Amino acid sequence: MKKVLNLFTLLSVTLLFSSCGYNQMVSMQEGVDQSWANVQSSYQRRADLIPNLVSTVKGYAEFEKETLTGVIEARAKATQTTIDPSNLTTENLKQFQAAQGELSGALSRLLVTVERYPDLKANQNFLQLQQELVDTEDKIQASRRFYNGGVRDLNTKIQVFPNNVFAGMLGFTQREFFEVEDRATAENPVDVQF
Repeated sequence: MKKVLNLFTLLSVTLLFSSCGYNQMVSMQEGVDQSWANVQSSYQRRADLIPNLVSTVKGYAEFEKETLTGVIEARAKATQTTIDPSNLTTENLKQFQAAQGELSGALSRLLVTVERYPDLKANQNFLQLQQELVDTEDKIQASRRFYNGGVRDLNTKIQVFPNNVFAGMLGFTQREFFEVEDRATAENPVDVQF
């Protein structure tokens, strides 16, 4: 009788844990980590394009040193601000977003200033870099949307019953969404025309 009771207990515990969603939560958590890596990769691609853009602009125009210095400094700060996917706290995410926002602002000022140089606007290298930058910004937006979708799915999974009972015990916590740092800029983006 004791063997049957032990077997029944073992089967009950196994069934309970198999229905707690552990494997699915692990899979979703890994998906969020991967999508965060894609967000960082997209931002890194943008950072990698900036030196070429600055060099092209610098070589074409007697350019405002302050603007170029601002872009270079913002790029340096943005590339130094990274976050481990397992440590995506609200504070860390805000620091990352702030650094990327500073770089976006500096880059916007650089591109607006280029308006004064018609020869530069017609330069093939500049046009190609500009297009690559636009494509990269699109990839950044897509990466952020994909990350936020993964966060939404994971957060939902660990909050619904019966998963919410086991999620905390098994070490699963909610992740932070990637939000727009400056809503005014997001709602009214800088209009840059070339």
